[in-house]
Amino acid sequence: MWPILACSILALAIILERAYFFLRHTSNYQGFMARLLARVSDRDLGAALSFCRQRHDPLAVMAQTYLENYHQPQDLQAEMIKLRGSEQMERLERFLRGLATIGHLSPLLGLFGTVTGMIQAFRQLQALGTQADVTALAGGIWEALLTTAFGLLVALPTLAAYHYFDSLAGRMANHMEFVVLRLKETLSLHKD
Repeated sequence: MWPILACSILALAIILERAYFFLRHTSNYQGFMARLLARVSDRDLGAALSFCRQRHDPLAVMAQTYLENYHQPQDLQAEMIKLRGSEQMERLERFLRGLATIGHLSPLLGLFGTVTGMIQAFRQLQALGTQADVTALAGGIWEALLTTAFGLLVALPTLAAYHYFDSLAGRMANHMEFVVLRLKETLSLHKD
């Protein structure tokens, strides 16, 4: 039961940390793009860079990287965007693997507790021999099944949170890619 409790505390800590992260760093994609592209369309790359530097979300970081490397050779520019995109994905997916592991491990820990509890209950029943009391067996089984219930109780919200945060990270990854593509498109249309 103690390992399941430890898993629940760790899962709760990760869920709170990720919720805080996504609340702070998830931006309105449409609003961000409208403000950024307005500056880029006016050919005011300094204002666009300043706008990006004021923000710390992954979209702004990707836009800033593209704008800072706009005049670099295309292969260097692509390498810098790829590198910065990988860094941002690490930030987005931080601790998610741990959350998935806890979600998959908790029911197994509960099942393990059930099996060991049943072994203990039957050992106690055997020790009692002919004086066996069904209530002794029932109490052991009840206690054993409780660990499975707690394992599932930890796993269900943990896996739900994992899938939710994973979908947010995936959506943000798409938006990061769209930011770079839209900047390329806008800057190529407004070349002098």
